[in-house]
Amino acid sequence: MLFATSDILIDQASARTSWHQDSRSPGARGEPAPARHSGSIRVLVVDEKGIMRDGLCALLAVMPGIEIVGSVAAGADASRAVASLHPTLIVVDIPPLPLKGPKLIAALKTQAPEAHVVVLSFHRETRLIESALQAGAAGYVLKSDRRDDLFEAVLSVAAGRRFLSPSIRGRVLRSDGRAPAAERTPIPSTVDLTDRERQVIRLIAAGRRTREIAQALSLSHKTIEKHRASLMRKLGLRNASAVAAYAIAHGLAEE
Repeated sequence: MLFATSDILIDQASARTSWHQDSRSPGARGEPAPARHSGSIRVLVVDEKGIMRDGLCALLAVMPGIEIVGSVAAGADASRAVASLHPTLIVVDIPPLPLKGPKLIAALKTQAPEAHVVVLSFHRETRLIESALQAGAAGYVLKSDRRDDLFEAVLSVAAGRRFLSPSIRGRVLRSDGRAPAAERTPIPSTVDLTDRERQVIRLIAAGRRTREIAQALSLSHKTIEKHRASLMRKLGLRNASAVAAYAIAHGLAEE
């Protein structure tokens, strides 16, 4: 079971957690705990359910290089925690409402633009997944997935890459991001992509916007738009979320 909360795991989490949001915690009053592991991944957990938060903190705390700096509900608690704790990675559950979840992610990214966001949720609806990615999430994992999928998501996203758990990659690829059959040819092998298109698709998979890709490759915005249009036409894809999912599924995100 994903969120086992045995005494051993809870003891490990307690030993490595520097701050936990509750009415007795210094962090609840906006006081940051001192950073104990410079260079570690500072993780803030955001979930409405306290038991889920405890289990997730316990699970992540056993990972080398992870420092759990906070565990809060959404809303004002999350806003205060982000402001005072400066996490480098936020693991967040989102509600199934089409607008509320992406709005929460966008708010977190606005407040902490340098922090990476991983969604960990029970909800697998394609529109919700794509909306979460478009709002700024760099990873999406289901709570029914394997523990190793969550670990891989945390490490990949912290390293600046996108991650979709294997259980939803095909779901995103089969969504409206794929052009209708009448408007596309079969998806070719990735060898049909030029070297420049491979660079562009890798940066799209990393969550970079057109302006950022242009800067990274020292090319004009217009040139990047042409490369994006070309590779999306070749692959029969229509949006950045589908391109990112394709890149991840075919190993292009880490070339």
